[in-house]
Amino acid sequence: MHIIIWEFTVREEHIQEFISAYGSDGDWAKLFRRADGYLGTELLRSSHEPNIFLTVDRWESDARFETFQERFGAEYKKLDTHFEGYTSSEEKLGIFSEV
Repeated sequence: MHIIIWEFTVREEHIQEFISAYGSDGDWAKLFRRADGYLGTELLRSSHEPNIFLTVDRWESDARFETFQERFGAEYKKLDTHFEGYTSSEEKLGIFSEV
């Protein structure tokens, strides 16, 4: 399994919109669902800092995610540009595998 984890610091005035867009039924998940091998997205919120969120995107394999990027790269960039104003920072924490 291919697991991608991102950390976001969300602007207070955009928290609800961020939750809608980045949650398991949000705009990102809808795009990902169009590709084979997408297994789901989780949105986690910090218990101590309410504007810090993690997204956990699961894919069957690296190859499936790479195929998604090739096929839907333009749409991915369009969404990324559309939502970039919701956050003050974002960081890819890494790509992980289950052990």
